[in-house]
Amino acid sequence: MGPSQKPNVCGRLSRRALGFFSRDAGMVQRTNLGILRALVCQESTKFKNVWTTHSKSPIAYERGRIYFNNYRCCISSVASEPRKLYEMPRCSKSEKIEDALLWECPVGEMLPSPSDYKSSLIALTAHNWLLRISATTGKVLEKIYLASYCKFRYLSWDTPQEVIAVKSAQNKGSTLARQAGIQQPVLLYLAVFHVLPFSLIGILEINKKIFGNVTDATLSHGILIVMYSSGLVRLYSFQAITKQFMQQKLDLGCACRWGGTTGTVGEAPFGIPCNIKITDTPPLLFEVSSLENAFQIGGHPWHYIITPNKKKQKGVFHICALKDNSLAKNGIQEMECCSLESDWIYFHPDASGRIIHVGPNQVKVLKLSEVENNSAQHQISEDFVILANRERNKNENLPTVTASGRVVKRSFTILDDDPEQETFKIVDYEDELDLLSVVAVTQIDTEGKAHLDFHCNEYGTLLKSIPLMESWDVTYSHEVYFDRDLVLHIEQKPSRVFSCYVYQMDGMEF
Repeated sequence: MGPSQKPNVCGRLSRRALGFFSRDAGMVQRTNLGILRALVCQESTKFKNVWTTHSKSPIAYERGRIYFNNYRCCISSVASEPRKLYEMPRCSKSEKIEDALLWECPVGEMLPSPSDYKSSLIALTAHNWLLRISATTGKVLEKIYLASYCKFRYLSWDTPQEVIAVKSAQNKGSTLARQAGIQQPVLLYLAVFHVLPFSLIGILEINKKIFGNVTDATLSHGILIVMYSSGLVRLYSFQAITKQFMQQKLDLGCACRWGGTTGTVGEAPFGIPCNIKITDTPPLLFEVSSLENAFQIGGHPWHYIITPNKKKQKGVFHICALKDNSLAKNGIQEMECCSLESDWIYFHPDASGRIIHVGPNQVKVLKLSEVENNSAQHQISEDFVILANRERNKNENLPTVTASGRVVKRSFTILDDDPEQETFKIVDYEDELDLLSVVAVTQIDTEGKAHLDFHCNEYGTLLKSIPLMESWDVTYSHEVYFDRDLVLHIEQKPSRVFSCYVYQMDGMEF
């Protein structure tokens, strides 16, 4: 079945003015976003390049804000032309912000200060300070000193908008220590906090004695994920580890005596002691081996995606049930393509339980469903496929006649990601407008041209195509964001030159 007929924009605006809505608190917002989606996708709407800038430092984008100079300069992209929100004072190299996350106020929670109801940037500095910065003024609202015994470098959400994990750089030891065969007992640390108000859960050490030769570890949704160079991935309950191995409960801002030293938790120079030290192997929740540690969980019911741990299996994906490791029916997905860059696969971020499989010339959206007459087993089937717009090369495999009259057949295969063919580079999901955005690139003469296509998330129908005015070099690194009525393209060129191109919706007609 195709999509049902929906009221036009004028009809929706009229209904909104007359108050024809249910008592559902989110109905007005959903209606407004439906109107915006109709405006974005209508044929007469254009997207205009309103701003272009270049930088010697990385450029980041988060929810209508563009960050420069290691998050110290913030530009709002919401206005008709981007404008500066704030610029923090110049700082020393040790005070540089190394990583940051945008925190937005959760609905329905009582917070201690009025400023807490506004968005904040959670930032990690090079000298181990964790800062909460106003997202509109750049003022530092809170600061926590982490520790001096390791170098913290990475921020991530454990539970989005609720719990953060701060990960240290891996302790590889000095060159002299490695040459002498001295083993480094602690490989890395994870500091875990509830956000707003900041409260410490604990700092966990990942040590070699318990976990072995770990290459990486992270937290996600309360699960400690530990990875090994062999491709092995192990999962543990962080809550169970905390309950069993926490040596002492620590509270930020309170006096603490630790290892013969007294200080205030979260203040320099005392910082936060490592209070979760695992002394015995914790209970294992799950274990799997996958090529390059590639492992994802999602779907309804829970399934996981791996690549068999052999190099020749690269590009082959197995979709298995989490409860018993059984392979889903049609659960081996392999996109038969000949390309320099491999295809990729992931669970759809719309929480539908579907799977997106992206190759150079097609995007497959797969669905997970029960096998008929066998509710215990699930199967993978195609929901829809988006194909690149390609014309078959007319000169391909045509015979050549030599001077002597001999007919010679040419035998060659054009790569699926040949730059002269339209090739998919980026696939993303705009959750508020319920649209899939797909970046397709074609090399025309010596210049690459890209366009951003919007597809219906339910049926895959092409609704809108936007050309990007700047050239697209496939050898550069690219990021493209589609956020309501904004399109933003960040490009990294050689010698760490970064460019930012901002497009906004223009020329709306009813």
